[in-house]
Amino acid sequence: MDDLEKAILISFDESGSVDSGLKSQAVAFCQQIKESPSLCSICIERLCFSKLVQVQFWCLQCLHGALQVRYSSMSLEEKSFIRKSVFSMACYETIDDKNSVRVLEGPAFIKNKLAQVVVSLIYFEYPLIWASVFIDYLPNLRKGPVVIDMFCRVLNALDDELISMDYPRSSDEVAVAGRIKDAMRQQCIPQIVRVWYDIVSMYRASDPDLCISALDCIRRYVTWIDIGLIANDAFLQLLFELILSNGLSDQVRGASASCVIAVVSKRMDPKSKLNLLQSLHMSRVFGLVATEDNDSDLVSRVASLLTGYATEVLECSKRLNSEDGKGISVEILNEVMPSVFYVMQNCEVDATFSILQFLSGYVGTMKNLSLLTNAQLLHVGQMLEVIRVHMCFDPVYRNNLDIWDKIGREEEDRMMEFRKDLLVLLRSIGRVAPDVTQVFIRNSIAGAVASPDERNVEEVEAALSLFYALGESLTDEMIRTGSGLLRELVPMLLSTRFPCHSNRLVALVYLETITRYLKFVQENTQYIPLVLGAFLDERGIHHPNINVGRRASYLFMRVVKLLKAKLLPYIETILQSLQDKVAQFTSMGFASTELSSCEDGSHIFEAIGLLIGMEEVPLGKQSDYLSALLTPLCHQVEEALLNAKVRNEEESPTKIAIIQQIIMAINALSKGFSERLVTASRPGIGAMFKQTLDVLLQILVVFPKTEPLRSKVTSFIHRMVDTLGSSVFPYLPKALEQLLAESEPKELLGFMLLLNQLICKFNTAVGDIMDEVYPAIAGRVFNILPREPLSLGPGGNNEEIRELQELQRTFYTLLHVIATHDLSSVFLSPKSRVYLDPMMQLLLSTSCGHKDILVRKACVQIFIRLIKDWSARPYGEEKVPGFKKFVIEAFAINCCLYSVLDKSFEFRDANTLILFGEIVLAQKVMYEKYGNDFLVHFVSKGFPAAHCPQDLAQQYCQKLQGNDIKALKSFYQTVIENLRVQHNGSLVFR
Repeated sequence: MDDLEKAILISFDESGSVDSGLKSQAVAFCQQIKESPSLCSICIERLCFSKLVQVQFWCLQCLHGALQVRYSSMSLEEKSFIRKSVFSMACYETIDDKNSVRVLEGPAFIKNKLAQVVVSLIYFEYPLIWASVFIDYLPNLRKGPVVIDMFCRVLNALDDELISMDYPRSSDEVAVAGRIKDAMRQQCIPQIVRVWYDIVSMYRASDPDLCISALDCIRRYVTWIDIGLIANDAFLQLLFELILSNGLSDQVRGASASCVIAVVSKRMDPKSKLNLLQSLHMSRVFGLVATEDNDSDLVSRVASLLTGYATEVLECSKRLNSEDGKGISVEILNEVMPSVFYVMQNCEVDATFSILQFLSGYVGTMKNLSLLTNAQLLHVGQMLEVIRVHMCFDPVYRNNLDIWDKIGREEEDRMMEFRKDLLVLLRSIGRVAPDVTQVFIRNSIAGAVASPDERNVEEVEAALSLFYALGESLTDEMIRTGSGLLRELVPMLLSTRFPCHSNRLVALVYLETITRYLKFVQENTQYIPLVLGAFLDERGIHHPNINVGRRASYLFMRVVKLLKAKLLPYIETILQSLQDKVAQFTSMGFASTELSSCEDGSHIFEAIGLLIGMEEVPLGKQSDYLSALLTPLCHQVEEALLNAKVRNEEESPTKIAIIQQIIMAINALSKGFSERLVTASRPGIGAMFKQTLDVLLQILVVFPKTEPLRSKVTSFIHRMVDTLGSSVFPYLPKALEQLLAESEPKELLGFMLLLNQLICKFNTAVGDIMDEVYPAIAGRVFNILPREPLSLGPGGNNEEIRELQELQRTFYTLLHVIATHDLSSVFLSPKSRVYLDPMMQLLLSTSCGHKDILVRKACVQIFIRLIKDWSARPYGEEKVPGFKKFVIEAFAINCCLYSVLDKSFEFRDANTLILFGEIVLAQKVMYEKYGNDFLVHFVSKGFPAAHCPQDLAQQYCQKLQGNDIKALKSFYQTVIENLRVQHNGSLVFR
C-alpha cells in the first residue's frame, strides 16, 4: 500500500481512532494530488491495481470532478486515454495485461460512480467525438449479467444526470440533452430496445434484479423514444405477461406495471392515444387489485396504473370532438370505473389522492349535462360510498378522540386535513346530482343508526359530517325553503336519537349540523321545540363532556340570534333548563377550569340576554328575569370585595377567577339590551345596569393592581358605554381615575382604546373629561416611549418593543380621534400645554418617515385638522403662538417636500398614493390659512434646496392658487418625479 492509498484510507476514516493531526495531513496530501496535472492518469492507474473500495471511490470521484472542471483544457491524448480506460472498465475488461482488478466486481456504489464518469464523457463527446459509445457497448453485453447491469446503470445515470426533467436543468444542459436524444433516436435506440426485450425475457426468472434494472430503463426512456418500439404486440404482450405471472417476484411485476404506466402517460394526440389505450385490453389486470395483498407494492403499482389509465381516457374524452371517440371513451371508463372504486376503498392513501383528482375531473364532465345516464348515476352513487368510507375515523382511536388526548388531537387534525379533498368532491357531486346526494345522505344516516356498536360511532359521525358538508353547496334560499329532500332530512336529523350521542365527535358534528340548517327551522317553527331539546338536554349544553357543553353554549347563542322573537313562547322553559349552568358558571370548580377565549361558557349569558332583552318581553317579566340574574351575581362580587377588605388576605387565584367569570357573564348578558330600551323606553332596566356598574367599579378600588380584573372591568365599561349611552357619564370620572393609576404599556393601551370609544360616541360632550385625563396620558406615553425610533432586531427584547410599537400606534390613533372630533382645544388646556412641543415633534418625525404608511397618513391628517382649527385667515391673530412658524418652516418643508423626494416614497403603492393625496391637501389648506407666508417660504426656501427649475416653481404656484385639487396632485407628483431624476440624494429630514 503506497502513501496515496494510506492517505485515502485515513481521510475516509470515521471511527475516530485516527489522530486528528494525521487525518488533516492525509486530507491535505489527497488535495495536493487532486491539484496535480497528472491526476487522471494517477486515478486510472490506481483503479487498475487497488482492490480497496475507498481508493476506487476516491479515484472515480476525482475523475468525475476532473472531467467536469478540466475537460476543455485537456489534451487530445489525455481525453483518448481516459475514454479508452473508462470504457474498458465499464465493459469488464482489463486496461492492460499487467492489472488484474476489475471495477465491475466492486459494490453497487462503485459501479454507480463509474456510470457517472461514463455519462460525463457522453455529455462532452457524444455524438461528435465518441459517436460509437452505445453501438460499441452492445456487443459486450454477451459477457453476461455483470456488463448488462453496468449498461443499465449507465442508461439510468444518463437519465438522472442529464435527460430527466424531474430535476432543475440549465439551458445548456437542456440543449445537450436534446442533442444526445436526437442522436440516440437516429443511431441506436431500436437496438437498445431490442436488447431490453431480450434482457427482460431471458432474466425475468433467473435474475430478477437485472430484469428490474432493464424495466426501470424502459420506464424512463418511454417518455422520449418512438412509442411504437414499446407499444407493439410483442413488447406489450411481454409486459402484461410479467404483470400477470404469479410465479415472478412482486418487484418484477410492479416494475413492469410502471413501464405500462409510462406508456399510458406518453404525450400523444388524443385520437392516437385513445387507439393505444383501447389496444391495451387493460381489463386483464383488473382482478389483481382484488386478489393480491392490498398493502403490497404490486397492488400499489397496479392501482396507479388503473388510475393513470382512467385519467388518460378521460383526458381523451375531453379533447375529442367526434361522437365515435367520445363513445369509445365512455365504454372504456364504464369498464375501468368499478376497479377504480375498489382501489380507492381498499388500497393505500397515495393511490387515493390521485384517484380523487381523477374523480373530480370525471364529475366535472357532468356539469353541463341536463340529464345523467344510468351508468353515470351508478358511478355517482359509488363515488359517494367511496367518500363515506374514507370519511370514517379508525375505531382504534375512538377513546383517544373522545377524551381528546394528544393522540386523539393528532388523529383528528390528520383526518380533517385528509377530508378536505373528499369534501370538495362531495360538493361537486352535490351540484351535479343533488337528489342522488341527498338520498345517499338520508340512507347513510339511517344506516349509521342501525350499524353495529363496533362501528356505530364512526358511521354516525361520517354520515353527519357528510350532511354538514353538503350545506356548503346549498344557498340560504335552498335551505330556507327545504329544497329537494331537505324538507325530510332536517326533521329526520332533529328527531333522531343516536345511541352514541355521548361521544364527543358525534355530539359536536350533530350540533354544528343543526346550526347549519337553522334557516329551515326559521321558516318551519314547528321544529323549534326539537332544536331547543337538542341544545338544552344532555346532547348539548348538558353534555357530560365539558368541551361539547361549551361549544353547545356558543352555538345556542347563534340559534337565539337567528330565531330571537320566535323563541318568545319558550323563554321560561329555556331559563329553567339553564338555571344549573348559570349557577355553575361562577362556581369555584368552573372558574378554575381552563378557558378558551372563544368558548369560555359565557355565551349562555349572551343567549339569555338576547332572549330577555327583546322589547316584546313584558316589562315586569323583563325586570324579574334580569334581577334574578344580576342580583346574585352582584352579591357574589360584593361579598368577595368585603372579604378582601376585612381580612386583607392575599389575592386568591380562585376568587379572582370567579370575579372574572362574573364580570364576563354580566358583560355577555348586557349584549342583548339596546341603548334605546335601557335609556328611553325602559329606564328601570338601565337603572339595574347602573347599579351593577357601580358594584363592579369597586373592584378597581379593592384590587388596584390585579391586571386580569382591571382588563375585565375595562371591557365592561366599553359595553356600558354602548348600552347606557350618555347616562354612563356620572360613572366615568371615578372609573377613569382608577384605571389611570397604572402606567404599564398594556394598561395604557386599553385605557386609550376606551377614550377613543368615548370620543367617537359622544364627540365634544367628553371635552371636560379629556381636559382632565389627556395630560396624564401624554405624560405617561412620552415618559415610556424612547426618543429614538422603535425597531425590531437581533439581541433586543422584541416582545417589549412590539408592546411599545403598539402603544405608539394607539397613541397616534387617540391624537387623530381627538383632532378629528373637534376636540383639538384639549391639546391647549393649561395642563396639556407642556406636552404640545413633544407632541408636535413626534407628529412631524412620524409624518416624514414612519415605516407604516397608514400611521404617516393619520399624522398628516392631524396636522391638516390642527391648521384648520388653530389658524385664522391670513394675517389674523395667532391662536397658538409659534404654531404657524412651525408648520411653514418644519412641517411644510420636511414632510410635504423632502419626505416625498425620498426614493422610499413609492408612488406605485396604493396606500402611499393616498398619503400623497393628504400631503397635497395639507399644502392647499396651508395656502388657504397662511396665504403668501406659506407659499413664498415653500417656493423660495424648499424648491431651491431641491434644485427645482424656476418654471416648475411658477407652475406650482398657479396650480396651488387654482381650485382643481386633482390637477394639483397630478402636477406635484410630476414635479417630485422630475426632481428625483436629478439625483438629489442629499436632502434629508431636518
